[in-house]
This record gives sequence, C-alpha cells and structure tokens, in this order.
Amino acid sequence: MYVAGFSFIRNAVKYDFPIVEAITSILPLCDEVVVAVGKSDDNTLELIRNIDPAKIRIVETVWDESLHEGGEVYAHETDKALDAVSPQADWAFYIQGDEVIHEQDLPAIKAAMERWKDDASVDGLLFDYLHFYGSYDYLGDSPKWYRKEIRIIRPRLDICSYRDAQGFRKAKNQKLCVKPVNAKVYHYGWVKDPRVMQQKHQHIHKYWYGDAANNDPVSPKGFDYSQIDSLAKFTGTHPRVMQPRIAQKNWTFEHDISHKNLRLKYRFKMWLAQKTGWYIGEYRNYKIV
Repeated sequence: MYVAGFSFIRNAVKYDFPIVEAITSILPLCDEVVVAVGKSDDNTLELIRNIDPAKIRIVETVWDESLHEGGEVYAHETDKALDAVSPQADWAFYIQGDEVIHEQDLPAIKAAMERWKDDASVDGLLFDYLHFYGSYDYLGDSPKWYRKEIRIIRPRLDICSYRDAQGFRKAKNQKLCVKPVNAKVYHYGWVKDPRVMQQKHQHIHKYWYGDAANNDPVSPKGFDYSQIDSLAKFTGTHPRVMQPRIAQKNWTFEHDISHKNLRLKYRFKMWLAQKTGWYIGEYRNYKIV
C-alpha cells in the first residue's frame, strides 16, 4: 500500500501555523508528502524543506490573488498538491496547516486504509474533529463547528478540493462515498497569540470577502476570544508533536464554560445532539456507505 500525503501552506511563520507538526504527524503513514508552498513573506519554504527531505516533495506556487471570494484560493492550492502526488498512490492523506493527527490514532487509520484499499465503492475516509479555541484547554462545541470531514481520498482525476478546501467532491459536484475512521483531527486554527490571531483573521478575510474584507476593528490587545457562543473544557491529551508548542504558549485565555451565548434553536440542537448524537440540519459534505 502506497500512501501520499499532501498539503498547502503560505506564510507559516508570519501567521504561526503548526505546519511542521501537521506534516510530521502524518509522516509515519506516508511514503511521500507533497506540499504546495506559496510564495511567502517569511522562511516558510526553508521550514518545509527541513522537515524530512527524504519524504517531502515541494511544489512552489504563486497564489492567484483574483480568487478572493469564499476561500476558493485554498481549494486551488490544495489541488496543486493533490495533482502532484505519485500515480502509484493508493490513498492520498490530506492535512491542512493547522491540523494535527494524534499518534494514538495512527494504527486505526492504517488499518482502515488497508481494509478499504481494494474496495472501489469507497472514495475516502471520514475523520472526527476537535476544534480548539482560544487556548489548548478549550473546544468549540456549538453547532457552527463541523464535526466530521474527509481527510483521506482516492487520488483520482475526478476527485478535487471543494469550495474553501474544507472537503472534497467528485465530478459533477457529487459527494464522496466514505467510511468512518475511529480517529480525530486536532484543529488548532483558532489557537494563537491574540495579536497574531488578529493579523491572520484580517489576512484570510481578503480571500473570503474580497473588497469587503478588513473592516473589523483593530485592537492593540489583539483578537477578542471572549466573543464565542459555547465552549467545553478539553480533558484529553494533545498529540506528542504539539507538546513543545503548547509549552511555549505566551498568552492566557480563561472562559466560563457554563456561559452559553446561543439562541434557543441552537440550545435545542446541542441538547438533542447530546441525547441522540444527531444534529438537526448538520452540513454533511459526504455520503457514509
């Protein structure tokens, strides 16, 4: 079984992306990892080159600045990396620059890839998500956070990144047929020094809202993490590769998890999900088979 990882990144140092941890976390399962590295204002290219020269293949890219609506440029860059994976790959393992896989889940992921490798009806594998917010101690638990997404796919020409690169679709906008994996993606995109988070927030907005971006007020204290609808306390362990980064955290964020800034319909959705595991109207960019 040949597994190719793939990712994209730009300005990883400037905006403090844990891209080294992200790629390192999937390396034990991958025969190669293709990274589309966009032209950056920092030493991102050197950072990626130094991870594992024997396995990493870099595709140097220039982002299309005309793609500034709905995060389309992220899908465009993702596809550049996907298109460059080895044709011998049975699976392609996607990891974004702020996502990390826990080492405890690697055996289950490998077993799932082996189990479904020769089943042509399975287009990909579906992961659970943990979305960290404010610090490494809190999780976003309101209905606005997606709970599952596809991170391993068949590297076929008819499968490509979808919308803002959150997931994937087949030709003619068909959803992928997937099998769930007993594994989680640890998403750290909302955990940064508030000043860096504010800079990142303003930067990514221009790829979502074009000319309407950067209208948010700027504070010398940085991003205001307190304006969140609902959080839960994280009681598990973080991936081993994240431990040095967590130890270097230089800001404080505390939150009263009993405070829920939710409309009644979202409170009901959360209550029903806790009782049944089902979210009313949950966005599902996949078909479980």
